[in-house]
Amino acid sequence: MAIGGIPLLQALTDKMKWHQARQTVLSENVANATTPDYVSRDLKAFSLDPGAKRLSMASVTVTPTTPSQFAISSFGDASGFSMNDAAGYEVTPEGNSVSLEDEMMKVTSNELDYQTVTTLYTRSLRLIRTALGRTA
Repeated sequence: MAIGGIPLLQALTDKMKWHQARQTVLSENVANATTPDYVSRDLKAFSLDPGAKRLSMASVTVTPTTPSQFAISSFGDASGFSMNDAAGYEVTPEGNSVSLEDEMMKVTSNELDYQTVTTLYTRSLRLIRTALGRTA
């Protein structure tokens, strides 16, 4: 069995991919903060459900849907990540539901969670190397 095939490391890898995809969605929300009728979105919470299909990193492409708006077109069921329309508490007269304060808090939280997962991954690899008698 390859080291990458260890269930713990695979789960941590999937979690890191989820955080990367979420960062992309959150940055799209921030970029469209002034776009009329734009509804902020978020990914559904990450789950370690063993019966669920394996997640894979979506290939992200940015395609303009209108001259003033950009949307990410590669998320959805095919990638294993599902989108959630975020329920905004504030809606501007133009119909935009993006709150920059909320989005920036989500971005910061996502970044801290990603750093935590990468630290766990690194320390797990270090523990495996120690168990194998390798110090480098």
